[in-house]
Amino acid sequence: MAETLKLLAVLPHPDDETLAIGGLLARYSAEGVETHVICATRGEYGWSGPPEQNPGPTALGQIREAELRCAAHHLGLHELTFLDYLDGMVDQAEPQAIMTQIAGHIRRIQPQVVITFPPDGHYGHPDHIALSQFTVGAVLCAADAGFHDPAARAPFRVSKLYYTVDTLALVEAFSELVGTISMEIDGIVRNHVGWEAWAVTTRIDVTDYFDRVWQAVMCHQSQLPGYAPVVDLPRDMLLRFFGEGTLYRVFSLVNGGRAVEHDLFQGIRNLPSEAAIPDQEKMQ
Repeated sequence: MAETLKLLAVLPHPDDETLAIGGLLARYSAEGVETHVICATRGEYGWSGPPEQNPGPTALGQIREAELRCAAHHLGLHELTFLDYLDGMVDQAEPQAIMTQIAGHIRRIQPQVVITFPPDGHYGHPDHIALSQFTVGAVLCAADAGFHDPAARAPFRVSKLYYTVDTLALVEAFSELVGTISMEIDGIVRNHVGWEAWAVTTRIDVTDYFDRVWQAVMCHQSQLPGYAPVVDLPRDMLLRFFGEGTLYRVFSLVNGGRAVEHDLFQGIRNLPSEAAIPDQEKMQ
């Protein structure tokens, strides 16, 4: 019996699943891959409309959770999990606690492939950067037979870890058509980071899934004021931003080399399951 292919994305906010990797989630879900998203927060402080209309963090968190569930439906997610951290405070999470949570879900879900944000957070967002670091740590913890899992799940070794990255060409095109993405942190302006083409290890064509992604975008009604310049672009231009998934392969236990990948499960499909790691007592 063939092993069930599983993809896990660990992201900080509602709408990250759609804007960062919506095409990937839609494509792999349609192909029968079991797709999971862990969202660290409910986006409680991510209001994009007029300040006087802000419903407050509790109500906004409820609104954005519902929006994410709507997007998850259109993207075909198998499971959505929240970690219950506050928007804008992921970098203040107690490291061992959040890594234990993520590692526990990795052991429970047993995904061959994990995706998270890159160390630059796309544009220096502290939540993105922190969750990237915590996810990498959790992948290591999940495989460690000596790591304490409160649920006593068996260790599990992820086969491939990826960062979702934006290419330099995409960043330049987006800046020209829409404007520069940036945010000020600690008095320093952080701008949208583009990766050189040679550094992108993986390119996935998701053009055929654009309509599903766009339906997911429309689910995030509370965020549409912030998307306004993008929403107004013609379809052919939108496909420049949503037609391809670009990633950096952090590590792979099953393949390598300089050739660009066109499948996240390259080296995994049709291979027997070897991810589960026996505990130390069984190894003795």
